[in-house]
Amino acid sequence: MLAGCTAEADSPSPSLTPTATGPAGPSERFTFATAARPVTLDPALAADTESYRVTRQVLEGLVGVDALTSAPTPLLAKSWTRSEDRRTYTFELRRDVTFHDGEPFNAEAVRRNFERWYTLPESVRNDSLMYRSVFRGFSDSPKTAVYRECVVEDEYTVRVELTEPLDSFISALAAPAFAMSSPKALADASADDLTQERNGRNISAYGAHPVGTGPFRFVSWNEDVVELAAYPEYWGEAGQIGTVVFKTVSSPEGRLRALKKGEVDGYDLVTVNDVGDLARNGLQIQQRDPYSILYLGINSNFPGMDNVLIRRAVAYAIDKPAVLDGLFLNGTKPANQFLPQKLGLTSDTVTGYGYDVDKARELLTEAGYDGRELPFYYPRRVTRSYLPAPERVYARLSSQLTAAGFNIRPVPVDWSEGYLDKVQGKEDRAFHLLGLAGTYEAGDNFVGTLFGRYTDEFSYNDPEVFSGIDKARGLVEGQEQTDAYRAITDRISERVPAVPLAFPISALALSPRVAGYPTSPVLHEVFNRITLADR
Repeated sequence: MLAGCTAEADSPSPSLTPTATGPAGPSERFTFATAARPVTLDPALAADTESYRVTRQVLEGLVGVDALTSAPTPLLAKSWTRSEDRRTYTFELRRDVTFHDGEPFNAEAVRRNFERWYTLPESVRNDSLMYRSVFRGFSDSPKTAVYRECVVEDEYTVRVELTEPLDSFISALAAPAFAMSSPKALADASADDLTQERNGRNISAYGAHPVGTGPFRFVSWNEDVVELAAYPEYWGEAGQIGTVVFKTVSSPEGRLRALKKGEVDGYDLVTVNDVGDLARNGLQIQQRDPYSILYLGINSNFPGMDNVLIRRAVAYAIDKPAVLDGLFLNGTKPANQFLPQKLGLTSDTVTGYGYDVDKARELLTEAGYDGRELPFYYPRRVTRSYLPAPERVYARLSSQLTAAGFNIRPVPVDWSEGYLDKVQGKEDRAFHLLGLAGTYEAGDNFVGTLFGRYTDEFSYNDPEVFSGIDKARGLVEGQEQTDAYRAITDRISERVPAVPLAFPISALALSPRVAGYPTSPVLHEVFNRITLADR
């Protein structure tokens, strides 16, 4: 067996002595304003940032994220090894961990989580599930599935068998979707039965009350407020925070006002308009390294959009610097591909689509575009890390596309009214605005998630891209894999299933009482790592 893990030094260490907050444990209250309500608190079925923001506090995975490099690091697994054929991973688990319901964390718990993901009923699946994008198939499609089985070797040793090499396997396990849930809680709450409605979405009883091993246990979720409490038996560092409150404040102005008034201790998704006011009031701004992509999605199933000439005309019609000007934080850069620079996989040979209205009109004429009305979906009443001002970004894109000869029909949809479902489903649309915030470090997290298979979001069927991504995923990190991802990027740029717009900078704002916050480009921000200033 070959060693396959990083040093354990950066993982949380067991806290066997009273913390700085005294024998009673953590006692401070920390309130954080979020831009939207979570969709579900079952991370296996979640796909949105705000759901993951909560579940990261409550549940943990086998693999964590290094605070400085974002590389995978041991968490619930103390270490792991990989077989020479790169299809078998053996994990040695921590022995001092319990779930919040008192159940032991052990190899059987790991096995039951993997088996639950693999056997998810079709009724709860959707194209945006992280499990689908990483492992490709479920138990009813074993020929496409990368996962084979999870085998208990002893109480604290578990073996995961894959059907083929997957170079990003360990990195992917750091994603919040692969956090470990209490098997008893999953069974007791019928986790795969979506019998409750919450904010217009169907979720299970477990999705409304998750049970993990993290530093905070779930207390309540009432409309716009989620409350968590420090878990007294947590195996790692307890920290200072005893109560965490996530409070939904949908408008940027409302979040800024709440921070200035001392109603919250911090908020995410700082906008350009916030920066000056925050500085004048002596409030902190912390930026993250860019690790997300904003794109204009194109539905190839909409009449005419299956013509690559029209899709290329879209690319030529967009003046990306003009779209970004004044709406995104400094440091945001226009994108000509879907892989962030942080990954080191950038291609220098992508097809260039400079802003050229005449070229766009020429291609539309050549393609025989008849002036058909083109529905353009965009979100309202929300701020995302990749899209701080949706309505204004839409207005600029719509104006540019109209100037090039496209007949655009605006279709605004409130984020809370199922925007994701509409633009990732079979809705009658030509264009939509969306983005992807990376959750683990691998090229597959971006091009694999977006274009690794046919999805209703793009209705893009390109076997060359699909097979290229499958090949790249199986290669060992190095020049051959880099070349494979660059070839994929070049092919995507030629076929234009979507138009990459920007690699946005995201930032959060904090009150002066926060002395330290675990800022992470992959949003692995767990609040037991927050330190508060002495008062």
